[in-house]
Amino acid sequence: MYSNALTLCVLTGVLALGPGATSVTYAQANSTASTTATSDSALHDRIHEAIENDATLKNQDIDVDVTNHVVTLTGTVQTASRKSRAERIAKVAGISRVDNQLRIDPNAGKNIAEKTGEATKSAAKTTGHAVGTAGEKTKDAAVATGEKTKDVAVAAGEKTKDAAVATGDNITDGYITTSLHAKFVDEATLKGSDISVDTNNHVVTLKGTVVSAAGKARAEEIARTTKGVNRVINQIVIGPKK
Repeated sequence: MYSNALTLCVLTGVLALGPGATSVTYAQANSTASTTATSDSALHDRIHEAIENDATLKNQDIDVDVTNHVVTLTGTVQTASRKSRAERIAKVAGISRVDNQLRIDPNAGKNIAEKTGEATKSAAKTTGHAVGTAGEKTKDAAVATGEKTKDVAVAAGEKTKDAAVATGDNITDGYITTSLHAKFVDEATLKGSDISVDTNNHVVTLKGTVVSAAGKARAEEIARTTKGVNRVINQIVIGPKK
């Protein structure tokens, strides 16, 4: 008799809740799934932006994927220390685990530097062609009029000078940083070093470690003689080989 009364109470409770109870559970499940998806997307954007803004990683080949709050890093970086740095950056609040599948390749990021160099070279050729065309027009004008040759030549020279200055101004902080990373990788005295480059208004700050005093001096010399660099702040420390 007690069992029958209990069964009746349970059935009464289910009937009282009715189909609305099922609707509430379904809505809650949808809300939870939506929140998880939105969180993964927000975490992806936050980590991707942090890696792009990091001076030592923004020119590396790193892909970020976030699923169920687990980050997967794929692609290539130049050194083991950069692989570890990418993992540390990816461990933001809300991430449960980082699966670091990055591969180490000393040539990682070189393609970016080469593409930038080719673009600069192409721009210089275009500027040179424009200057040459202007010179031809000046020459024709001088022959046609037979006078004011000197004034026209001076004016053409000023235009050439202005064009050269404009080309120099187009060197960006990003180009300087990329160029220095590429030069450091190819420098024998800097093998085993871990140098980060930060460029702000054409002022270069060098940080990280090198294995010798000669390497520190060489890194500063390379930065100081790179086109577009106005000043070098050398904060590199001498430490053991990585």
